[in-house]
Amino acid sequence: MTSPRQQLERLLSGGRLLPMPCCYDALTASLVERAGFQLTFMSGFAVSAARLGLPDTGLISYGEMLDQGRNICGRVKIPVIGDADTGYGNELNVKRTIAGYAAAGFACAMIEDQLLPKRCGHTQGKQVVERREALSRIKAAVDAREEGADILIMARTDARATHGLEEALDRCRAFADLGADIIFLEAPESLSEMKRFCAEIPGCKMANMLKNGRIPFLSPPELEEMGFTIAAYPLTLLSAAVSAMQGALEALKGGGYPDHLDFAGLREITGFNEYNRQEERYRQKNYTGV
Repeated sequence: MTSPRQQLERLLSGGRLLPMPCCYDALTASLVERAGFQLTFMSGFAVSAARLGLPDTGLISYGEMLDQGRNICGRVKIPVIGDADTGYGNELNVKRTIAGYAAAGFACAMIEDQLLPKRCGHTQGKQVVERREALSRIKAAVDAREEGADILIMARTDARATHGLEEALDRCRAFADLGADIIFLEAPESLSEMKRFCAEIPGCKMANMLKNGRIPFLSPPELEEMGFTIAAYPLTLLSAAVSAMQGALEALKGGGYPDHLDFAGLREITGFNEYNRQEERYRQKNYTGV
């Protein structure tokens, strides 16, 4: 049986762009899988919003993210990439975080170079640590992988917004040299910057497709032609869910009833039908022992 890491490695070697809707709980992860996508990503923004009702500003803890990740990874068979923020401390904390994410079932963990408290990459006020500390975080993550954590490492830099493109690209090159498996330059601000990133940085690269964010919003064929390996859609499901729930509440408040998935469909999505089938199978057997 292949591990989540091995599943993801096989996908990354396929030579085609991998569209990746991001999830925030076991239900949304299972919906991504049912829709036929080959991988998903546990979004820190979305988990913080759904679990705490709070912004992605470093308020959610390692333990809460790990707990959410166990539920997600335990529900689906497709590989899951996990947002591990800054690693939740110094280099030894980073190593513990990577080992914990691997044990939870993640195929890959993302470590970034923001200064605590970190925040969503498309919002104001973020800062990054000095390059030495950024590199030591990624080295610690790679060391954890090399010392037995069965997981890939995604290295992210937010330095474009604070130090400019050249520093961001230098960090990306260094991350790749240290052994990171996937490189993520957060929020390049033009097509030319995206093209430079793909042309100058080796290995697998991820693009973060956020409507009305800082990065140009491109189609999957455009991203693939440019050289990206993964196209993440970090807030699509969260935004759709919030919009639908707001509409349902407005309909109820107005004395009506929203038009949505019926109870039969909801039972199927949440696994009741499969549960009942398996339960009946056991009831039909006459287990008498030896």
